[in-house]
Amino acid sequence: MSEATTPRVAIVTGAARGIGAATALRLAQDGFAVAVLDLDEASAKGTVEAIEAAGGTALAVGADVSDSEQVEAAVARVAAELGGPTVLINNAGVTRDNMLFKMTETDWDLVMNVHLRGAFLMSRAVQKHMIDATWGRIVSLSSVSALGNRGQANYSTAKAGLQGFTKTLAIELGKFGVTANAIAPGFIETEMTKATAERMGIAFEDFIKGAASQIPVARVGQPEDIAHLVSFFVSEGAGFVSGQVVYAAGGPRA
Repeated sequence: MSEATTPRVAIVTGAARGIGAATALRLAQDGFAVAVLDLDEASAKGTVEAIEAAGGTALAVGADVSDSEQVEAAVARVAAELGGPTVLINNAGVTRDNMLFKMTETDWDLVMNVHLRGAFLMSRAVQKHMIDATWGRIVSLSSVSALGNRGQANYSTAKAGLQGFTKTLAIELGKFGVTANAIAPGFIETEMTKATAERMGIAFEDFIKGAASQIPVARVGQPEDIAHLVSFFVSEGAGFVSGQVVYAAGGPRA
């Protein structure tokens, strides 16, 4: 932090659980005041309480990232209560997996709206604060599914789109001291992957064991693994790293 008395402000979307919650906790440990944003404000309170219990500063904010009015209101509230946000973690996401011939337009649109429209709206709303501060960090969560994954035409497309979005933000915002990077996690042990196992009719323990057997480091990822990488991307030391996509998957991907 540049000044201990005025911590920089970070917004983490989809921060009620999983990767988002771990990231919010890590950024609070790094000294940021953190806005914990999720669709339901009440669900974000657990993350806020954990941050506050550790001595950090946090604010629970409810907003649908695909709704422009809610996004603008949420960012305005964060600016008023915590200060102008100069770090944005676009983590909010949903899955509606199905084979192409079974996939509905509704499921396609929902995934696109949360991942792509959400990242666009949040980044557009926050960038003005970053430009005013002549410093900013945007990190968007992509996925190894961006390389293609059976039954995930919508999710894979959205995650690939986030990579192009990230590279464009890096080009447009770099001259204002703002970097933009993306993280593409592999198998991370979260409620989302647990739901995938349930949908496939596989015990979660067996699902994890099977996934780990295909990963060079011989284990699946934890939310904290991604939070560590976010911490680097938003640090002062990462100011010359922009427009990059890092596959955090326990082995080579690209």
